[in-house]
Amino acid sequence: MTTILLARHGETDWNLQRRVQGHADTPLNDTGRVQARKLADELAGETIDAVFSSDLMRAHETARIVAEPRRLEVTAIRDLREKSFGTWEGLTDEEILTRFPDARDGPWGDGETRGEMAERVLAALHRIADTHPDARVLVVSHGGPLRAVLTHCGIDGDARIENCHVVRVELQDGILRGVD
Repeated sequence: MTTILLARHGETDWNLQRRVQGHADTPLNDTGRVQARKLADELAGETIDAVFSSDLMRAHETARIVAEPRRLEVTAIRDLREKSFGTWEGLTDEEILTRFPDARDGPWGDGETRGEMAERVLAALHRIADTHPDARVLVVSHGGPLRAVLTHCGIDGDARIENCHVVRVELQDGILRGVD
């Protein structure tokens, strides 16, 4: 059984501005770095055998801050990225609702679907588990992927996920389930 500590990245300026980030490669802000250091402290007493992250700067930097005191390398995996929102990336929620009034009731963005994003994220977690059986790994990703994993595990995946929040899941015999 592989235990996965799945964490959302620290805060960015775009989080504060309520801008859609998606695949945009935005860095952590100072608050995000403080959150990542707090995450490192929170996880200090836990065994972590390997660290993975999305290849986007905000997730990779968060993972690196947790991994460095443990002398672990961070492996970046593109499939752990946030959902692609296409041309909507960089827009604020208000700008989206002004330009695309149907967004209130329809899918967000003209990039990939939630299902496509969920499929690639779940496949990445399975690959991680296959190469790290009986290990505890940290995976730093984004809000959308965390919600997709929670939904897949039958847990409420619509709730807001705070920056640097950790969800524990286990993957055994191809079955992913929530722990907490």
